[in-house]
Amino acid sequence: MDMSLFLFKFWGWYCVIFFFVLSFNPKRIRQIVDDLQDQKFTILISFIAIIIGLINVLLHNVWEANISLLITLFGWAALLKGILLFTYPKLIVKWITLFNIKFVQVLYILLLFIGIFLLNKAYGIVLY
Repeated sequence: MDMSLFLFKFWGWYCVIFFFVLSFNPKRIRQIVDDLQDQKFTILISFIAIIIGLINVLLHNVWEANISLLITLFGWAALLKGILLFTYPKLIVKWITLFNIKFVQVLYILLLFIGIFLLNKAYGIVLY
């Protein structure tokens, strides 16, 4: 399987699954923010984000003006989020808590559309 195709599926399903989980259980957003106060949880989450982001960047670092750029940006965002959360946990947690829950919900709706777009690109459901 082509690496781009695999990552279209991975990030597409990731976005769609998180949209539905957080839509049906909005308390989970507050719980995640509260759990970030725990240093052990923060270290674990930052390591996971670094690993996922680094794997994505090493396997798919394509800077072309097409859909592949979106996958590259997802990888770099995950990597940078992990590094910043590991390096400056209190500052990043404070910054995250400044976000309004409604903004987070708008962001997740945007992620749903991006996820559907990526899944469509991977599976070719609607041809355009």
